[in-house]
Amino acid sequence: MEVTAAAYPSLTTPFHLRNLSTSSSHLCAYKGQSLVSSSYKHAVLRSSYSCARNGFLCIPRKKLGVLWAYSDLKRENLNRPYYDFKLHNYKKLSRSVLVRSELAGNGAPNSAYALSEVKLGSKVRGISFYAVTAVAAILLIGPMLVAHPLVLLLDRYQRKFQHFIAKVWATLTVSLFFRIKFEGLENLPPPGAPAVYVSNHQSFLDIYTLLTLGRSFKFISKTAIFLFPIIGWAMSMMGVIPLKRMDSKSQLECLKRCMDLIKKGASVFFFPEGTRSKDGKLGAFKVRSCCSIIRVKGAFSVAAKTGVPVVPMTLMGTGKIMPSGMEGILNSGSVKVVIHKPLQGRNPDVMCSEARKTIADTLSLQG
Repeated sequence: MEVTAAAYPSLTTPFHLRNLSTSSSHLCAYKGQSLVSSSYKHAVLRSSYSCARNGFLCIPRKKLGVLWAYSDLKRENLNRPYYDFKLHNYKKLSRSVLVRSELAGNGAPNSAYALSEVKLGSKVRGISFYAVTAVAAILLIGPMLVAHPLVLLLDRYQRKFQHFIAKVWATLTVSLFFRIKFEGLENLPPPGAPAVYVSNHQSFLDIYTLLTLGRSFKFISKTAIFLFPIIGWAMSMMGVIPLKRMDSKSQLECLKRCMDLIKKGASVFFFPEGTRSKDGKLGAFKVRSCCSIIRVKGAFSVAAKTGVPVVPMTLMGTGKIMPSGMEGILNSGSVKVVIHKPLQGRNPDVMCSEARKTIADTLSLQG
């Protein structure tokens, strides 16, 4: 039933110009919530588009003389003006899109992939990558096992042969999928000289990239990784340092082992951020966590106490090829590694600041 303007002249008046203080009805709206008190005992219905847009849908109520409102969501939607209800749905849609973009935005800049938008080619390359690395690991674990007794006897600390096998494994894997360009190789210390290496951490591919460099530095890894067949065995034979992140005793043992290895002529490698970057930006080196002594102060304290140089390195491109949190895909692209001039000193804080500034400046310049 259409209500005519003659019968109810107030319905033709725009909502924001209506006189809400009438003796017959009281109507107020606040933030999409409508409160109605009416002395009418009958319902006023509207069926046309213009009436629904310019007015409210009133519901019959008994003459109680008190304010009342709908708490139920469906009734609240009925009580909204047309334009307010449309805006409400738009805000809900925006909020849903925002959440989706946050979930999809893991990884380096320009690499925010929604799960449904990942290209089929990236998924196929990801499967092929893991197939190749698994086959290469199975073929190369044999020589490592055979040579390991001699390695322990002749080269217990640096274990150059085991690292050579790891370099072959990494090179065979990545050469089929992306290229690696090194810059600043002249800044590397001599092969037999101990040093502390630090770099940013963007992707699971960082380890593969660093192994192709062919240096016998010891990584620090979670103890759980050593339980994996083949990979865990290879890590043990290479001399990778285990660490229980939530165990203070394990942290102190790890720090002590790093210093012992350096004194014996080996090198160690740290990721001072402690975890992979989600957006490609360099995280803080001074992380307040139970393992900060190992992840942050440890790297530079070891260098300061042992007198060896700190070699900062910047990794670029790995986060775009395999974004953090999306290890099942492999995008096309290339990787660049910049090796900076070694830092040396006795103040861990100064070396930490200089190393972070050097890496951050390189990332910003490469954009």
